[in-house]
Amino acid sequence: MAQSTLSIRINSEDKKGFETFCEQVGMNASVAVNMFVKTVIREQRLPFEVKADPFYSAANMERLERSVKQLKEGKGKAHELIEVED
Repeated sequence: MAQSTLSIRINSEDKKGFETFCEQVGMNASVAVNMFVKTVIREQRLPFEVKADPFYSAANMERLERSVKQLKEGKGKAHELIEVED
């Protein structure tokens, strides 16, 4: 079977973390990516759920805009952030 090269860009820290994981489970990044590709082809879907962050939903954005408007109009109360210690 003919081989092809797939080049992707990835954050350097993510690459290091991915390569470390692959080493720990006895494979390299190329094997892991090939497993991902074959699973996508076989199942005709991503092998994990992809969903939007609900923070950015239309309903939440409208609520945030209303809250900001109320604060600018002098209605409501601004609260300080709570600092969490490690």
